[in-house]
Amino acid sequence: MSTHAYSQPAASGLLGWFETVTAWLDRRGKLAWIAMIVVGFAMFPPLGLALLAYMIWSKRMFGSCTSRCGFGPSMGLHRSSGNTAFDNYRDETLRRLQEEQASFDAFMERLRAAKDKAEFDQFLDERARAATSRSDTADDETASSKD
Repeated sequence: MSTHAYSQPAASGLLGWFETVTAWLDRRGKLAWIAMIVVGFAMFPPLGLALLAYMIWSKRMFGSCTSRCGFGPSMGLHRSSGNTAFDNYRDETLRRLQEEQASFDAFMERLRAAKDKAEFDQFLDERARAATSRSDTADDETASSKD
């Protein structure tokens, strides 16, 4: 039995090298790509521009970076562990957490709406008080000018 680790056969040519580098950067995440763009701009600006265009075109910059950035099924978030009891527990816990998040978001929305309503009511009360005081002052001036 060999203790040598299995490695994939190297793809030939420039395309194989590019795929290898792309996979390596994807495993390290978006910050590795950004660092590569900065280095590309520093060394040879058209290279940095090409890397930036590739990131935008391949949706690595703004797209949802799930499986290729290490957060999807490849990381084991929804992959079966082989233990059905654990898988059921995990799924139920995730469902419960999603429900709690939804109810918390709804609570925060109601709280913001109540705060906005209280502030608006306070604004209307202050405006009504100001209008009342202006009309009282105007009435006093009118009464004193008639005397």
